[in-house]
Amino acid sequence: MTVRPLVVVHVAVSLDGATTGFTPDVGTYYALAGTWREDGTLTGADTVLAQEPALASAPQPGPAPGGPLLAVVDGRARVRGWAALRAAGHWSDVLAVGCDRTPPRADRSVRELRVGRDSVDLTALLAELGGRGLATVRVDSGGALTGALLAAGLVDEVSLLVHPLLAGPAAGSRRWYGGRPPPAESLTLEECRQLDGDLVWLRHRVRR
Repeated sequence: MTVRPLVVVHVAVSLDGATTGFTPDVGTYYALAGTWREDGTLTGADTVLAQEPALASAPQPGPAPGGPLLAVVDGRARVRGWAALRAAGHWSDVLAVGCDRTPPRADRSVRELRVGRDSVDLTALLAELGGRGLATVRVDSGGALTGALLAAGLVDEVSLLVHPLLAGPAAGSRRWYGGRPPPAESLTLEECRQLDGDLVWLRHRVRR
């Protein structure tokens, strides 16, 4: 029987739970991300599209041997910068994830996985990743994908790097768990650590 990977959501947030509307401490965020030594990184198309301009002009050392696999949930085939993602130096390879209704991709060289008929089946996706030997997947994405994973009962741990500020609704900020109301999950505190700059790192295990 295929065992799905351990799924960790790791997010930089404000005190009011926003992921946008403020400047996160990126260095600390990614330093903590190494905690899990992930085999795979799972992200959504919106997150990649927001980073495409920066990726296009960033150094491209090439794939990282032994690095994690980057799986991008892109059911509408909107992502174009696959070559830049692959060469960014963070991941060993990239995987475009779609469904039966996903249009043909412009870049035919990118590896593709289709799971689900009308939309991406996240349960089937994680089962497929587990079948490929991935033991730990870190979610590096916005609230839409995170909320969908929580709603489907597919998250094992939530890690929040809390910044000492309030983003507020006027900033157009979005919450880390997606829309409202938040998924009804019970969380058990595993670790609470104060870091430099008045940052607080919270790790919660999802109880089922």
